[in-house]
Amino acid sequence: MCRPAVCLAALVTALLAVPAIAADAVPPISAYASIAQLQQRMDAGTLDSRQLAGQFLQRIQQIDRSGPTLRAVIETNPDALQLAGKLDNARSGRKARSPLYGIPVLLKDNIDTGDRMLTTAGSLALADAPAAHDAGLVERLRKTGALILGKTNLSEWANFRSNHASSGWSGRGGQTLNPYALDRNPCGSSAGSAAAVAAGLVTVAIGSETDGSIICPASMNGIVGIKPTLGLVSRSGIVPISHSQDTAGPMARSVADAAALLTAIAGSDPRDPATAEADHHATDYSRFLDPNGLKGKRIGVVRQLAGAEPNADRVLEQAIALMKAQGAVIIDPVNLPHLAELGDPELTVMLYDFKHDIDAYLATRTGLKTKTLADLIAFNQAHASEELTWFGQELFERAAKKGPLSDKAYTDALAKAKLLSGPQGIDAALQSQHLDALLSPSWGPAFMTDLVLGDHIVSGDPTVGGASQPAAVAGYPSIAVPAGFAHGLPVGIVLFGAKWSEPTLISIAYGFEQHAKAWQPPQFLDTVGGKPVAALKLP
Repeated sequence: MCRPAVCLAALVTALLAVPAIAADAVPPISAYASIAQLQQRMDAGTLDSRQLAGQFLQRIQQIDRSGPTLRAVIETNPDALQLAGKLDNARSGRKARSPLYGIPVLLKDNIDTGDRMLTTAGSLALADAPAAHDAGLVERLRKTGALILGKTNLSEWANFRSNHASSGWSGRGGQTLNPYALDRNPCGSSAGSAAAVAAGLVTVAIGSETDGSIICPASMNGIVGIKPTLGLVSRSGIVPISHSQDTAGPMARSVADAAALLTAIAGSDPRDPATAEADHHATDYSRFLDPNGLKGKRIGVVRQLAGAEPNADRVLEQAIALMKAQGAVIIDPVNLPHLAELGDPELTVMLYDFKHDIDAYLATRTGLKTKTLADLIAFNQAHASEELTWFGQELFERAAKKGPLSDKAYTDALAKAKLLSGPQGIDAALQSQHLDALLSPSWGPAFMTDLVLGDHIVSGDPTVGGASQPAAVAGYPSIAVPAGFAHGLPVGIVLFGAKWSEPTLISIAYGFEQHAKAWQPPQFLDTVGGKPVAALKLP
C-alpha cells in the first residue's frame, strides 16, 4: 500500500485529469463570450455544449495547469463531456430553456456535488470521499440544464482557519494567482471562482461569502460579484462558517450574466430554513437590466469606507461623476451608523456558529475520518507539513472553546450585530435620505501575495471590516462592479442596500456598467508593468 499522502496525491491527480478533446470540429469560441452570445451560437447550430465544455477544459489545461498556472480550478468534472453530450441531445426537445442551459459553471470547492468530484473546502481533511448529495443550489443548476464543469480553489476553510492566512491558498490546491499580475493576490475566499471567470476559464462561477469572500475577489479580479440577501439562495450542502452570515452567490464578467446565474439559484429549499421567504422574492433578475438604471436613483456615498487607498478613492470619484451624468441623485456623504462597533460581535458570532455549524455539516458526510471540529484540529496537527506550513489554525482553536448557541455571550453578540448593522445601520442610513442604495469604494488594487505574513488588505479604519462588512453582518445584498484600473490592476465599487433589494442594486449596477465599460481582459503579466508569462493561443 502507498502512504496516505501519496495515495491522496494520486487521487487528486486522477481527478484533475482532463479528457482528450478533438482539436477540430468547431471554431474556437471567445473565452470572454457572454451567456447570450454563447446561446446565440448554440441556437444557430455552430456550437454545442460538448464543444464549449471541451474548449474550456483545453483553456484550463493551457492556462490554469501550465503557462500562467493560476491554480484557480482545483478539480474538473470527469463526466463533464458525457453530461454535455446528454444536454445537447435533449436540447431540441426543450421548448422553454433557461439561459443557463448547456452553459458550463464552476463551483467553489465548498459546495457539495453528489458525483465523482470531491468537496473539501480546500482541506486535505475532507478528501477521503465525495459528498453523497448535491447542494441545494446545485440541484437548481442541474434543473436549468447548466453543466457543472468543476470546482474552484479557495482560501482554505473559506479563510476561517487563521488570521494570518494568504487568500487563495489551500492545502489541497496551493496558491491561486491573480490573472492581471501573477504576483498579486486574487483575494478570498472565493479566489478560484473569481480568477477563473476573469481568466476566461469559464463564463460564470459560484462563490460564497461570510464577509467579503465574493465582493473582495470580484473587485480585485475585475469582475461582477453578487452577495445576495441571506436566505435568497440555499446554503444546504455548503461547508459553513456561520449560518448567521453565509450565502452563496454568482460571479461573472457582466451584470447580465450574474443576473442570469442568480435567477437560476435563487429560491426556497426545505433543507435551509433561512430560505423560507425566498420564493416570494426570487424572480427573473434579467428584467432589471436597464441601461438607464441610474436615472433618478438616490445613491448615498459612505465616506467612512473611503480614504484608506488613493486608487480606490480616485475610481470612486470617477464613478460618482458618471452616475451623476446618467441622472443619479448622489447624496454625499451619508453617515452609516455603528460601523466601528460591528467587528467584535461579528467575530464572536462566527466563532460560536462555526463550532456548531461545522459539526452539523460533517455529520452529513459519509466516508470521512474527520467528524468534528476537534477532529479537524487533530488532522491539521498530524499533517502539519501539508496544512500548517504557512499559517496556523488559531481560529479553529478559539471556536473549539466556545459553548452552545444558547450561551448569553452568543445571543447578545448576535442580537447586537444584527441590530447595529441592519435596522440601526443600513436601514437607518437609507431611510435618513430616502435612498435606493449605498455606495463605497472597494479595497483598491490587488495586494502582493505574501505566504509568510499573510494578506495586506487596506480596509480603511482598522476598527472597520471594510466595504463588505455592513451588508455581510446584516445579511443584506451587495454587488461589486468593475469601475476602473490602477497600474493595470482592476478596481471596483461596491453597492449595497436593504434586504431583498437585489432588483434595485442590479438595475443600478447594470446602468453603471453599460456606461463605464470598465472591464478589460487580463494579460497574465508576471508583475505590474511586466511581461506576459507565456504566449496564449486561445482567444
